[in-house]
Amino acid sequence: MKLVSQLTAGLSLSAVASAATAENEGVLHSEIGRLNNQSLLWGPYRPNLYFGVRPRVPHSLAAALSWVKVDNYVDVQGNVRYTCEQNEDMAGYGWEEYDTRRGGVQTIHDAKNQIDMTTMFVKVPGGAHGGSWAARIKGEPRDDAAPDLKTTVIFYLTTEGPEETIDVAESSATGFDGDVTFSGTSKDLGAYKLVITKGKGAHPTSDHPASAQRDLEKTVVHSDTVPLYHLWQAKKLLFQYLQTSVNEIIKEYGPDTAPPPWQVYMLPNAAKSGNIQIVQKVFEGPFEFDVLFSSESAGKDITSEDLSREIQLNTETFNDRFKEIFLPKAPFNTEKYEKFGKSMLSNLAGGIGYFYGQHIVDRSDAPEYLEENEGFWEGTAEARGRRQEEMEGPYELFTSIPSRPFFPRGFLWDEGFHLLPIIDWDTDLALEIVKSWYNLMDEDGWIAREQILGDEARSKVPPEFQVQYPHYANPPTLYMVVEALTDKLQRSNGSKETGSERLSAGDFLQTTYVDNPELGLEYLQNLYPLLRRQYLWFKKTQFGDLKEYDRDAYSRKEAYRWRGRSIQHCLTSGLDDYPRPQPPHPGELHVDLMSWMGMMTRTLAKVADIVGLPNDVQEYNKALDGISHNLVDLHWSEKHECFCDATIDDFEEHALVCHLGYISLFPFLMGLLEPDDAKLGKVLNLLGDENHLFSPYGIRSLSKRSPFYGTDENYWRSPIWININYLALVQLREYAIKAGPYAAKATDLFNRLRQNLVDTVYKSWEETGFAWEQYNPETGTGQRTQHFTGWTSLVVKMMAMDELKEAGSGHARDEL
Repeated sequence: MKLVSQLTAGLSLSAVASAATAENEGVLHSEIGRLNNQSLLWGPYRPNLYFGVRPRVPHSLAAALSWVKVDNYVDVQGNVRYTCEQNEDMAGYGWEEYDTRRGGVQTIHDAKNQIDMTTMFVKVPGGAHGGSWAARIKGEPRDDAAPDLKTTVIFYLTTEGPEETIDVAESSATGFDGDVTFSGTSKDLGAYKLVITKGKGAHPTSDHPASAQRDLEKTVVHSDTVPLYHLWQAKKLLFQYLQTSVNEIIKEYGPDTAPPPWQVYMLPNAAKSGNIQIVQKVFEGPFEFDVLFSSESAGKDITSEDLSREIQLNTETFNDRFKEIFLPKAPFNTEKYEKFGKSMLSNLAGGIGYFYGQHIVDRSDAPEYLEENEGFWEGTAEARGRRQEEMEGPYELFTSIPSRPFFPRGFLWDEGFHLLPIIDWDTDLALEIVKSWYNLMDEDGWIAREQILGDEARSKVPPEFQVQYPHYANPPTLYMVVEALTDKLQRSNGSKETGSERLSAGDFLQTTYVDNPELGLEYLQNLYPLLRRQYLWFKKTQFGDLKEYDRDAYSRKEAYRWRGRSIQHCLTSGLDDYPRPQPPHPGELHVDLMSWMGMMTRTLAKVADIVGLPNDVQEYNKALDGISHNLVDLHWSEKHECFCDATIDDFEEHALVCHLGYISLFPFLMGLLEPDDAKLGKVLNLLGDENHLFSPYGIRSLSKRSPFYGTDENYWRSPIWININYLALVQLREYAIKAGPYAAKATDLFNRLRQNLVDTVYKSWEETGFAWEQYNPETGTGQRTQHFTGWTSLVVKMMAMDELKEAGSGHARDEL
């Protein structure tokens, strides 16, 4: 294993210091920060909704969309679309193109309601409050729909600002004939105006006497002021208002002479000031209308013409940029794979959200949580059962998410994988998200592995999974993103335009930290203390016991064990039900955690080198040397020719427990093996063995020959996971382009695995309209959570890799 030694020559403090004067540097830093905040302020940052817009500030204005078919009385309540849900008879949905700084286009194929909804979102910079934004909402009946399909569309506006209200222009008793104009003032947004246009589309008619009270041609606004903690439940409030309205209709006309359903399920117009405004339109057939938000400080109201222009411009810009960064390479260089890649990237970026609120933490520091005794899992379960958790916060987090319908919140170990494509697309955005995560760190260095911030986020999580524990870790994947940044800085070294020249380019924000090494250096200087604090927290809380047991190891410090084990699960590892030694033992050692620690240590050595801390580099190099040796001393099995977890047997001896699968690959996955290491060859043999791990669809999580294969929950006991397969693909490519005895084998495995993975994800996407959480190892079918466009979106990076023609040919490396 090579140690880090002056990997970033040319990025030393002295070199950077001469790159800009202090005055210019200060202006540049200030301007970059301001423009970054402005361009990222607004977005569809409520990814749990089919379309929900808000800014990256707490207690602010928010908007959301819902709709439902209203041609009968039976299906309305069960089919109102608002929050993304699994099993809603969707024929696929998601962003077809999306850029976090500009906007994009999303289509929702709602088979149950027989309509395809399209939301086109744009941002227009200007002023002092994040600029303006606009959305075009379109509905197109599906092929199986009646030509006169009746659809009611609801648009919600809420404001959580204390004492803040949204005002609305006056209307007739039955609603608005034309556009509807709202206005308000917010502490963070200043004064604003929001217009919902009359739009295009026919409206259903009715001869019923109720038409005098409820004019289907008009737009209805129902206003109210409710407690702030109710505002996120806009759909529930809608049902309450509709129920009142329906009761009044039934009372007046009776159930036998009631109006048609599209008129019954219509709110009475009650437009006034309030903290919630519900706008309702009823259409027959296709329709379209615009939502136009104008910041007063921008000096000019945004118009529908502006929206049309920006939609077209955004499409052109997105397509050009995608071809520059992620254009699929052979054999995937066809139009269908390009469309697929755009969808994967767009849904990953379109799943970025802003979350704010309290979370639940157990800081009781119960002695059972030390897990020092045999049978410790029973003691920890008892300690958790005492329910000593408390609310903490509020906190805020800017993050992407694994899945809009099922996991609409931040997950620590997912996030590092999410950011690997994002850092290629928009480096500055990825670093903004990394910074947001590290702002959550406590004074000890702990970050909660699952971020469930606020009541809305908790509504999607069973109570038994809501509490976070400060002694529980999660794979530190954010270090992979930091390592990718150091590699980018090393390659760039400020070779592009200077910051002042790029400031006039308009799109410079995506790469400023790379184009301007002084900014990249400052970012790493600020982040490094937090990275080190987290690293030391891992060493303090997740250490493995070498002193209590007579273990022969090169280093007396480098051994690690995940806390939080039970008999069936090791949830903290991220590999949940993957087989581990039985029964759990306080002397257990986990090879995947040791490997993660190796990657952390290597990354910290690179960062310390860049920021000019040679003593720290020396410390990390020593630790990395210890990890390298101890991976072999503590975890290598000559019998099984792979790396294994370890435990203490009945004779109080160190014993390896080998469940061949992802765990066995981890030192390889983290790039901790030398190209000429014989153990690398044996790991590649295991990876490529079709009787164990290799399949036509990807690498299985567990060997087909394992007695645990496909058993019990079968979560990590056979299925193919794209994040682990991506790590394998990256390392195969690395070893293929390096001189070594296994380059030819790595080349062959790389090409075959890349082909299999892309085909697997693409086929399910084409058939179902979704990316999936995992893939069946026997059929390749997507399974478990649908719309899992978190780390499954790594397929866009796989397609952008060059196919390898021959081993050791020196192909340029793809970025992690």
